[in-house]
Amino acid sequence: MALVAGVDSSTQSCKVVIRDGETGRLVREGRAAHPAGTEVDPAAWWTALQEAITAAGGLDDVEAISVAAQQHGMVCLDAGGDVVRPALLWNDTRSAGDADELIGELGDADAGPKAWAQAIGTVPVASFTITKLRWLARNEPENAKRTAAVCLPHDWLTWRLAGSTDLAALTTDRSDASGTGYWSPSSGEYRPDLLARAFGATPLVPRVLGPTESAGKTSTGAILGAGAGDNAGAALGIGAKAGDIVVSIGTSGTVFGVSVTATNDPSGAVAGFADATGHFLPLVCTLNAARVLDATATILNTDAAGLASLALSAPAGAGGLTVVPYLEGERTPNRPNATGAIHGWRLANSTPAHIARAAVEGMLCGLADGLDALIAQGVKVERLLLIGGGARSEAVRRIAPSVFGLPVLVPSPGEYVADGAARQAAWALTGGSEPPQWEIGPSETYDAEPVPAVRERYAEVREFTASVR
Repeated sequence: MALVAGVDSSTQSCKVVIRDGETGRLVREGRAAHPAGTEVDPAAWWTALQEAITAAGGLDDVEAISVAAQQHGMVCLDAGGDVVRPALLWNDTRSAGDADELIGELGDADAGPKAWAQAIGTVPVASFTITKLRWLARNEPENAKRTAAVCLPHDWLTWRLAGSTDLAALTTDRSDASGTGYWSPSSGEYRPDLLARAFGATPLVPRVLGPTESAGKTSTGAILGAGAGDNAGAALGIGAKAGDIVVSIGTSGTVFGVSVTATNDPSGAVAGFADATGHFLPLVCTLNAARVLDATATILNTDAAGLASLALSAPAGAGGLTVVPYLEGERTPNRPNATGAIHGWRLANSTPAHIARAAVEGMLCGLADGLDALIAQGVKVERLLLIGGGARSEAVRRIAPSVFGLPVLVPSPGEYVADGAARQAAWALTGGSEPPQWEIGPSETYDAEPVPAVRERYAEVREFTASVR
């Protein structure tokens, strides 16, 4: 029985799962916390990874390991391989103005976004690595000058697991490279011209591996898989295929689907990413997802279960109360400096239950807008799957179909990003033409009558924030 390990180095924590490489059976697992914030020393990720590996019983008997991690994070390395400055994470919005500037440099309000979408499948926003590099060059020129290589969180962790100090040994994969802003999913090549435009130089970037290629070996001889961005890892972990749309409710909210063709949306709503199998992963991301539920529970002095119970005790539409959940700005729509808002507050809906219901509906409406954007790009919807920590809420599961207007399939709770990394590790070990076929746990289908008024009212009040940038 060959054992494989999968790592999910997310914003909030590091999870390690060790599975049977043939069947996918979970053997053991471990986790450790990450520090909060949008700017983090990568050393904290390494420490957490070591703690999670120890909690999972170590890697001595593991034959392959792969790392999936949060996308877009800017990790700058000097010529000796040392980290230049703390990494700026995907949810750091300080480079919003730099994103606007880069778009404008390729054309006017229409031509600029179209040129970027054609070049890299995506219109840059503050989340992307390329905008953070422009910010670094402008605001910390000495650190920019020291930067000899730039990579992403999963690239850096994989490199460390290989025990390398050679910058030329840095590797990445298609899915994570597609979120940098200087790699094209459609051509499969870097765009050094765009990197130089943003940064004023062309630092070394990781070699992009194919889905089954190896990044080397660990000190114990385990094969290192190519790795993946977190959403591509989740898609692989859940076994998503063309026609599946996945709604993942974690720190951020994402709506993505597997596609056999690349997308390029000049509106900027849909990011034309690659996946971890050789296909594509058009994706819409919101900055505000499960944390909206956490914040609302705190306000109402309750826990997750209490919030769900309150929300389900209120009527659909929350009596006209609508929450626009831009608690930390927003990525889709691109309003990095916006704030959250409550609309339609009246005496009749001034209850904890109505507030709870409005928070759940508002969060889901933002994700439903993402679903609409994917459909507009021609992405097919045959199944709608709901995963992530937020999907464990009974209120989210039961209210989601009424907001999305479709039945929702909820797989059994799992660490799907780490599972996808483990499945990729098993694939690298066998070298087959397809990833191993692991059985996914039981799923439950939720259905409800659509309530169009919820989406309509949300669309009306959402535009009140349009001028807040």
